[in-house]
Amino acid sequence: MRYISFTDDPVTPPDEIFMKEALREAEKALEQDEVPIGAVIVSKGKIIGRGHNLTERLNDVTAHAEMQAFTAAAGYLGGKYLKDCTLYVTIEPCVMCAGASYWTQISRIVYGAEDEKRGFSKINSIITHPKTEITAGVMQQECATLIKDFFLKKRK
Repeated sequence: MRYISFTDDPVTPPDEIFMKEALREAEKALEQDEVPIGAVIVSKGKIIGRGHNLTERLNDVTAHAEMQAFTAAAGYLGGKYLKDCTLYVTIEPCVMCAGASYWTQISRIVYGAEDEKRGFSKINSIITHPKTEITAGVMQQECATLIKDFFLKKRK
């Protein structure tokens, strides 16, 4: 596991530093012809979990980037709760991943681009933990472009 700390780059805001790492994970998914979504989980300024979509490779509809990152972070911490952690994900989490975030009790979710069709914010109920802070739109353009380009190529 590669550890990145926001103190490594005092100029770039921490949210951008860690979203760039999530984008690196999304690029790994793209290389495997998976929907390019990536996620990292940060605790105390260090990445403790990483994930990218593996739904095609694993033939598993639940193998989303966030789920992979939750599992990795819980393994690192030795427990299922991710209090005082932040999830950085390139696309707004779906209902399944937002629901899983509730059970982890993660403190913060930061996402890049909105998922206009399947994002959790499109439903009319609170699905994340009530104490979870949500930050949207970090590096939105870069995150949106990666996934839009992927689907444009698929439709050709």
